[in-house]
Amino acid sequence: MVRPNDSSSLLRICKQENLDKHFELLEGKFSVKGFPLLSEVPSNVFFSPFSSIFKSSDAPLALLQRVQALSHKGGFLGFHKEAPSDRLMNPLGKFTGREFLSIFRFKTWWSTMWMGSSGSDLQMETQWVLFNVPEIKSYVIIIPVIDGSFRSALHPGTDGHFMICAESGSTKVTASSFDAIAYVHVSENPYNIMKEAYSALRVHLNTFKLLEEKTAPSLVDKFGWCTWDAFYLTVEPAGVWHGVNDFVEGGVTPRFLIIDDGWQSINTDDGNPNEDAKNLVLGGTQMTARLHRLDDCEKFRKYKGGSMLGPNPPSFDPKKPKMLISKAIELEHAEKDRDQVIQSGVTDLSPSEARIQKLKQELDTLFGGEEKSVSSGSYSCKAEGYGMKAFTRDLRTKFKGLDDIYVWHALCGAWGGVRPGSTNLNSKIISCKLSPGLDGTMTDLAVVKIVEGGIGLVHPDQAGDFYDSMHSYLANAGITGVKVDVIHSLEYVSEDYGGRVELAKCYYKGLSDSLSKNFKGSGLISSMQQCNDFFFLGTRQISMGRVGDDFWFQDPNGDPMGVYWLQGVHMIHCAYNSLWMGQIIKPDWDMFQSDHLCAKFHAGSRAICGGPVYVSDSVGGHDFELLKKLVYPDGTIPRCQDSALPTRDCLFRNPLFDKKTILKIWNFNKYGGVIGAFNCQGAGWDPKEQRIKGYSECYKPISGSVHVTDIEWDQKKEAARMREAEEFIVYLSQAEELLHASPQSEAIQITIQPSSFEIFSFVPIKKLRASIDFAPVGLTDMFNSGGTIQELEYFDSEAETRVKIEVKGGGNFLSYSNASPKKGFLNGAEVAFEWLDNGRLTLNFPWAETAGGISHVVFLF
Repeated sequence: MVRPNDSSSLLRICKQENLDKHFELLEGKFSVKGFPLLSEVPSNVFFSPFSSIFKSSDAPLALLQRVQALSHKGGFLGFHKEAPSDRLMNPLGKFTGREFLSIFRFKTWWSTMWMGSSGSDLQMETQWVLFNVPEIKSYVIIIPVIDGSFRSALHPGTDGHFMICAESGSTKVTASSFDAIAYVHVSENPYNIMKEAYSALRVHLNTFKLLEEKTAPSLVDKFGWCTWDAFYLTVEPAGVWHGVNDFVEGGVTPRFLIIDDGWQSINTDDGNPNEDAKNLVLGGTQMTARLHRLDDCEKFRKYKGGSMLGPNPPSFDPKKPKMLISKAIELEHAEKDRDQVIQSGVTDLSPSEARIQKLKQELDTLFGGEEKSVSSGSYSCKAEGYGMKAFTRDLRTKFKGLDDIYVWHALCGAWGGVRPGSTNLNSKIISCKLSPGLDGTMTDLAVVKIVEGGIGLVHPDQAGDFYDSMHSYLANAGITGVKVDVIHSLEYVSEDYGGRVELAKCYYKGLSDSLSKNFKGSGLISSMQQCNDFFFLGTRQISMGRVGDDFWFQDPNGDPMGVYWLQGVHMIHCAYNSLWMGQIIKPDWDMFQSDHLCAKFHAGSRAICGGPVYVSDSVGGHDFELLKKLVYPDGTIPRCQDSALPTRDCLFRNPLFDKKTILKIWNFNKYGGVIGAFNCQGAGWDPKEQRIKGYSECYKPISGSVHVTDIEWDQKKEAARMREAEEFIVYLSQAEELLHASPQSEAIQITIQPSSFEIFSFVPIKKLRASIDFAPVGLTDMFNSGGTIQELEYFDSEAETRVKIEVKGGGNFLSYSNASPKKGFLNGAEVAFEWLDNGRLTLNFPWAETAGGISHVVFLF
């Protein structure tokens, strides 16, 4: 037996394996199972089987054995050049007429899907490419990886060729040869290939861990509120308090709270080094600011314990944040107009400047005038009666269900890092240098601002002290976790720190150590992190992260389609990124606003995504009826068991602007499967303009089909037995229809309106004695009705046929039964039910508060 920390035995076993000639690189052709996948492969490119590269691993024994058993299905591409460099581009070959799905970085921090048919169709900064190879009934994936101090990505070439780029991020770190710069894997199943490939890389690299090795944050099963879209940078204690109270009074208890950007002590280089920057509102205005102390800002520091609990709490006007945001947007537009005037060559800027000054004065007036600064010592962060600790204590005193309180911070502290000389840390302002690979990405205000101001980088030797200083203070103040944002900024400032790989290792080790010490090892949501550097280097401890770009409640670009065009794009990001990110972290589909024009569209996807559900509603801006379709009264959620993924027939299609494809995502509940069908058409990436934009001609009803075999039943051991059912009941949540289906039946035909959806719950029909067919659907008041069923037991004998169901929630409980039960019982007492001859069996009951929402339903036949 191979011991967990002794890989030498495994290595010997691997080398003895018959490789079955899965891969061959000969005379410029790279073949998989005898089929030529790539042509015109340069002579300086070589292939090595996994077993010849693998050395040792700290992976658990079961994982090692699993990888060993499949090691013949994978290997590495490498290349050699004569001259060493810090950035090397090398062709890998050519393919044309071959369907592929890929993930590429469209911004520094965000990735999305792309598909095509040739090497030239790939986008810059591609993180992986998956080929459909029906000729051998298989799929092949190429994943650029870390090799030594270099990371890699795929790039398009010309005439069907594609390239690999290996870069260190420092001109002082060079190389000319790589043995394992990209990993290649083959499998007959597109979902297995992701599991197998990333398992092999985890064993090979030893720098990250799979999700199966880690514990996800406790908030994954809960409902929460994030302050960002409600306040932006104007967040303050009274507003947070009233926001939480809104939900409680509306009957939807938040179990976690994220105090987003705006709570930290930041200022700009030209400001008083001991005072917080004043009157910040929109994201962008804070991006050149830096931390000048490691605790909360004045707004939170001056909070007096008990003040919100007393008879005369501080007043709060829920209209004020919206007024501030509206005025700040007006100011932002005026500044953009001035910049356009400058670009046009006009020299007289006085009208533009006068307008800007007027708007600034109006903004100051809305804030209440220029507030007097509170000196750093006036409200000590250590004083028990003041500050964040007093505030979190009061929140928990009032709101008993509030389990977790997270706060936001950037990987480098603030967007602009830490101000030199302001703390006991050794920080230095480093100018930002972008990799040429990012030239093909979308213009991003955050990048522009960070490059403008540089990053106040804490020396990597002090990364551990840096995070522990922040996090230990927060943990003592009652904070249970952090949302770490702006993660992929280290690559900008790695020149003098050993390159991007070595700098990242230092920072991620410090972050992981602090996470283990201060936040129970799992209290962290990663964000703006969607690049292979992070996933291969930063996830030994981190177990949850965003899989999409931000939810945009308003259009940032003035697109004619307004708020609609970005909503479907968000879902596409999340669904396709979950294919690979979901192997390493628990996918977080981000917040949305329940009163948004597309709120129901978002809610449908969150209901079956398999992650937490949280919103960023403004105070007073809620649709509680919608939220109650997602969330139980106690703030928990009927969460699906896995992460939602695109169905096979979506993998190599374009559900954004091909005018014909519906995004279908599948997942499991404990006693059934679920498919969500979403019309996301109307926006997407434009390779020529290098941006995501609206495609209004695609924003129209789309027709398609759904079949029980769209669910990948074999991807979960517990679900595999459900696939064997002869027949299924299908419940359509929006149409409120009940249909029959079987693996042999025709697909269900559907037409989905723009920015709309349907959720299909597939429940195996149990064949009982006396020709009774039964299938429990669940509570139809919830979008994910099947997720409300906690336990299901069948008792079938000559004397009695009985079905016992444990349900969480309240409302209309639906089952299918081809015969009427003789009796029904709810929590031990006989109860009336309704049965129709079409098989609908319904029972209505309230939320069982004293039993934690659990009700026991029994039907006797």
